[in-house]
Amino acid sequence: MDSLHEFGTSNTDDGPSINFSTNTIITNVPTTPTSNTVGSSSSSSPSSTLSRYENQKRRDWNTFGQYLRNHRPPLSLSRCSGAHVLEFLRYLDQFGKTKVHTQLCPFFGHPNPPAPCPCPLRQAWGSLDALIGRLRAAFEEHGGKPEANPFGARAVRLYLREVRDSQSKARGISYEKKKRKRPPQPPTALPPPPNASQ
Repeated sequence: MDSLHEFGTSNTDDGPSINFSTNTIITNVPTTPTSNTVGSSSSSSPSSTLSRYENQKRRDWNTFGQYLRNHRPPLSLSRCSGAHVLEFLRYLDQFGKTKVHTQLCPFFGHPNPPAPCPCPLRQAWGSLDALIGRLRAAFEEHGGKPEANPFGARAVRLYLREVRDSQSKARGISYEKKKRKRPPQPPTALPPPPNASQ
């Protein structure tokens, strides 16, 4: 993995990041002028031309890099394994906003509980799944080999499946894959019926 680019120490990202030493989420306010300022020209910064997905992928990559730098002992990307990715996902749970009922909770399995309960807030399975997908792509874009991608490790896939199944039961929500709707096909012209009166 000699060609893998390690994370830089400067963070030029204008998106939210997590301060791992104080466990707070920091939102950096951009200092570039906005388009409604009189006399300003349109901004040609790289972030304005990237898609929402690309911007989110960059923010996720920078956040994971910050996590590795703040890890004790600090970790290099080339030494990162699926176990470190799992540690990162469990760490992110403290910032979750999804109520996941415990089996002892009277609302276990209810999608819309009628009253509050003391069950923990966690990261939603869909958010974790999307995050891993973006980090997996970013790893390879930064020179990582697909076979050495820690975000595609078997342990990570099993963890995501376990989170999906447990949240599905606890929240009473099915996470079955939605079937794709096929676009309606125009009716095909049938050949005329054979002439029977000959």
